Order: sequence, then structure tokens, then C-alpha cells
Amino acid sequence: MKKLICIALFLISGKLAMTQEIGLELYSLRNQFKTNVAGTLALIKSWNIHEIEGGGTYGLPLNEYKDLLKKNDLKMIGIAANFDSLALNPQAAVNEAKAFGAKYIVCFWISHNGDNFTIDDTKKAVDVFNKAGKLASENGLSFCYHTHGYEFRSYEQETLFDYLVKNTDPQYVNFEMDVFWVKQPGQDPVALLKKYPTRFSLLHLKDRKPGTPNSQDGHADEETNVVLGQGDVNIAGIMKEAKKIGIKHYFIEDESSRSVEQIPQSLVYLSQLKY
Repeated sequence: MKKLICIALFLISGKLAMTQEIGLELYSLRNQFKTNVAGTLALIKSWNIHEIEGGGTYGLPLNEYKDLLKKNDLKMIGIAANFDSLALNPQAAVNEAKAFGAKYIVCFWISHNGDNFTIDDTKKAVDVFNKAGKLASENGLSFCYHTHGYEFRSYEQETLFDYLVKNTDPQYVNFEMDVFWVKQPGQDPVALLKKYPTRFSLLHLKDRKPGTPNSQDGHADEETNVVLGQGDVNIAGIMKEAKKIGIKHYFIEDESSRSVEQIPQSLVYLSQLKY
């Protein structure tokens, strides 16, 4: 209890003066949004967070939801776009991003059969992403794909992710690194940032409980999400490299049932980093 009170005082006092703006992926509070949209947005404001990533309105009329964002000084940086919808009608994602005043359209998952993500799935994604990204660019927006673990299966001495990077047009397609979903399949987020320093525009900050077994199917126990800096993902090293290569936006994503308690602790941890 004493620890939580100290964190609350730290946030309220305005001493959380990070050199880098830290936002929040709204999926972190999906359970809270189900019962209280206005209160959840107010909670985010209480943490001195101003940038968010999301999309959708949780059942509210668009203008009412946007009024709540404005009231709580929250700016929608990126909206989520479904892969199949992008393939059929990318203009819908463009329209939603514009409606929110967002700059980025982000695809979080490539449709595939069960856990069997293949080179054919990757090639289809290349085609969908290049077309959607071009349309986004023509409308003054940026398109990113969010890594999710299954892309790091081996392919021709590299990985399917390498194929995805090398065959998408950097004018139109870049990436959001979810650092957990790079670590989970056995990769090193810092090494990947160094390998492709110009292809990552956004970053999801998420730490993993030490001892968590790796997997390459895009699935993991949500309860392995821990306070930033308490896991094995090397958040400090990632932030240092991300700052060096000029990552534009950072979003905490905590999928655990403890997200409301852990997010403020993660913010304090980030505020104390030297990079």
C-alpha cells in the first residue's frame, strides 16, 4: 500500500518528466472499458499520459467518444486495422484514422490457418501491406505492421520477418515493434532495432516474467506481463537503442489482470532511465 501511495504522489506531483513521451495501448485497459469508458479515460489522464493507440469507440457515438478524449487531453496516435478488412477495403481504415485525427494505421495480426504461419501467408501480407500503405501515404497517413511472434520462424537462413521487411516498400510500410513479441520467439529486440534502424516507427513496451518459455505461435500467457524493468526483455537497453535510432512513439501495453496497478509502476521505471 505504501508503495502505491508513493507512486500516486509521484504521478500527481508532475515529477514524471520523461525525456520521451510515453503513451498507452488501450488494449491494456480492455476490461475497464467494458464497464466505464469515461472513467477509464480519466484514469489514463491521471497517469499524465497524453498519447494513446486504439481505435473504435467502445460503443459510444464517435463525437461523444472524441469529446471524452479531448476532455482528458488524449491524442489518438494510431488506430488498429484488421488484416482481412485491409485486404478488402483499406479505405475504411484510412477513414477511421482521419476521423480520430490519428497519424498511423497499425495492423496487429496477419490472418493464417491456426498456428501454421507460412511463407505464403507472408507473401500475401506483403501484397496487402504495400497496397494499404500506399493508400495511407496518399492520404497523409503512415502504415505499420505490429510484430506478433510467429513471423520469426526460419526461412532461407533468415526469418519470415526478414522476408516481410525486405519485400515491403519502406515508402509505404514500416513496423511497430512489440518488444515482448520479439523476445517471446527467441529474438533480441535491441539486435533487431540495430538490424533495421529505419524501419521501426512505433514501439510497444511490455516486459516478460523471467523463466517464461519461448514460443513462435503468437500466443503467450497474459499474466507473464510484468512491470517494465522487472522482466527479461531488457527494457533499458531497448529504450537506449530506440532513442538512438529515433523511434517516434512509445506505448506501454500491459495485457495482465494487474495492468491498473502495474502501468503507474512502469511509468515510474521509465522516468528513472538514463538514455
